[in-house]
Amino acid sequence: MKKITILDIAKELGITFSTVARALNDHPAISAKTKIAVRETAERLNYRQNKIASSLRSGKSNVIGVLVPSLQVTFFSLVVYGIEQVMNANGYNILLYQSNEKLEQEKNGIETFLQSRVDGIIASISTETTEIAHYQEIITRKTPLLFFDRIPTQLNVPSVTIDDYKGGFIATEHLIKQGYKRILHITDEQDISIFKERLRGYMDALLHYNLKIDENLIIRGNFSLAFGKQVIQEAKASGLNFDAVFALEDFTAMGVMQQLLEYKVNIPEEVGVIGFANESFGSLVTPNLSTIDQQALTMGREVAKLFLKQIKDDSLEDHPEQIVLDPILIVRNSSNKKG
Repeated sequence: MKKITILDIAKELGITFSTVARALNDHPAISAKTKIAVRETAERLNYRQNKIASSLRSGKSNVIGVLVPSLQVTFFSLVVYGIEQVMNANGYNILLYQSNEKLEQEKNGIETFLQSRVDGIIASISTETTEIAHYQEIITRKTPLLFFDRIPTQLNVPSVTIDDYKGGFIATEHLIKQGYKRILHITDEQDISIFKERLRGYMDALLHYNLKIDENLIIRGNFSLAFGKQVIQEAKASGLNFDAVFALEDFTAMGVMQQLLEYKVNIPEEVGVIGFANESFGSLVTPNLSTIDQQALTMGREVAKLFLKQIKDDSLEDHPEQIVLDPILIVRNSSNKKG
């Protein structure tokens, strides 16, 4: 079967090749009547547009690269869903890449996006990311770049985050108001700004309520379910006194709860637990997990809207907008000692 081309549509309608090409690309110089005729003829002839050739002609691919640390985390999946909702509604598709918390894979993802001639890149950095040359390359090429959640502090670019300091403060404040006084905080050993801000919120909440900051109660490591269990095992072995745990994210908090339950510790009567992120499993486990909701879906929609705003107004490059969303406290059984 012969492959239908733009030339076939032009012959069918008795118009020029360039008129058909511009009509298919919705060029403003082409009348609505001609655009309708071209599209109806293209459909009748079963014409399929060559997206690669079209993007080379127009300089636009209508594809946005989205880089995330891991889709196994509900938070990132929801952010991507929010981005996709807005971008699809505005005629864009997304090209998705996971770094799996590895710097080299993050660099590979950026290179893949640039080779694919994406119209922009939306990213959240990995825990290994300490250098930013690959992001500088995006800026040098004048490709729009935006960040969400985790951002490299060295770059002044558009971003959407939550107030991680406030999240750390309200998580700790909640535990204090439930009557807990020896609150262990599990944080990350890497230099990631969002985790540093959650730690700062934790410490300021203790000081605000006249509780001493005990460095022995601040545990640093590579967050994971296994690390949460390890923290409790080592705390028991060393005789560390604590009556609550605020973990930097929900998987680590889940490991904490699993180990406490193995030790027959009553949650929340003896030890309260709160996480961060509002992962989907948190409401399903027993006891269900208190957490901080990061407004993932809203974050995705907002960063997509910010991208669309950015490409319509070049002047915004000099004054990048940085949107900060409010965290939301979700109180469940794991910390609700007073009922």
